[in-house]
Amino acid sequence: MVSIETAQALLDDICEEIPSEFFRYLNGGICLLPDERLNPAGPGLYILGDYNHSRAMGRYINIYYGSFARIYGGLDEPRLKEELREVLLHEFTHHMESLAGERSLEKKDQQFLEDYLSNH
Repeated sequence: MVSIETAQALLDDICEEIPSEFFRYLNGGICLLPDERLNPAGPGLYILGDYNHSRAMGRYINIYYGSFARIYGGLDEPRLKEELREVLLHEFTHHMESLAGERSLEKKDQQFLEDYLSNH
């Protein structure tokens, strides 16, 4: 697995590709955390990133380096960058929907998780 510093540089590169409008109201920014985060819904399920918003902390995206290391530890930099991009854009979609008062992706994620758990 690439180092957390390299993963941060990859995320920074991805952020430069994203239109500045996407960052509007994302006052807490994007945080790359060293944590490995398990999903409480089932054993062996890892959370790669999440979107958060609250009155106290504002709006921000967390990306979990430890979870990426666990799942994608064998990938080279270009392939890891694609996985990081996919997760980051997913979380940005949550951000945009939240601003619009929409929850379609949240519902889709829940349905995906329910389908996964019923099949595994």
